[in-house]
Amino acid sequence: MAAYGAAAPTAFAAGSTGASLNFRGADETFARATAPDVAALRAGEQAARAAPLQHRFEPYDFNGGTTLAIAGEDFAVVAADTRMSTGYSILTRKMSKLNKLGPKTVLAAAGCQTDVVCLVDVLRTRQKMYFHQTGLDMTTPAVAQMLGNTLYYKRFFPYYAFNVLAGVDAAGKGCVYSYDAIGSFERVPFSASGSGQSYVIPLLDNIVTFKNRNDEKPELTADYAVTICKEAFVSAGERDIYTGDAVEIVVITADGMTSETFSLKKD
Repeated sequence: MAAYGAAAPTAFAAGSTGASLNFRGADETFARATAPDVAALRAGEQAARAAPLQHRFEPYDFNGGTTLAIAGEDFAVVAADTRMSTGYSILTRKMSKLNKLGPKTVLAAAGCQTDVVCLVDVLRTRQKMYFHQTGLDMTTPAVAQMLGNTLYYKRFFPYYAFNVLAGVDAAGKGCVYSYDAIGSFERVPFSASGSGQSYVIPLLDNIVTFKNRNDEKPELTADYAVTICKEAFVSAGERDIYTGDAVEIVVITADGMTSETFSLKKD
């Protein structure tokens, strides 16, 4: 038996170093071996400060908005909302997304507003060149081809614009063209683009082309197409925060264009 006041002997198994003891100083050798090298950390920080810094630049911004167009027998209706946003901020409630490209053609474009402005400037410049060379205004199919070529030229650094072109052709028939980012396009009965596209397209599939419906299809008049546009934007605005404030609607015929503005939700 150990004498009173003497430390009790501690038994260790063979090969044990006592590292399992939970008090300070039990095994400082292991702790010192695994401690970080402060000098090396400081040297790494100094090297990081001396190395060149990479600053990221994002050339695109998504400013939201929704566009759509419907082609009729002798007319085309094109519409777009007037809200321009970035993130969760509304920059303006009165930004038109409809761009007139001749007496019978309108380009509706959503996406990055700066790219849209640049694209429209390029198109209008080329239209002026065409007019000075021929003395004629470009037809809607010609504008459609020019837009496709312009987007394709920029395919390696594309315009961040979602385009829908609408108008009437030389025969007075309504026409709508749908585009991807690098200029591939097709003539379609209707099209939509922008942040609310996924909400608008199914509605138009149902009530414009009557896909998978057996009931009688109503006649598509200009007034009915305008009503469809209003309902489509009200529906999209219920779910899409980037669609709202007001919708501009333009009706294009062989005689010219008429326009109206329909109020949407403000929140």
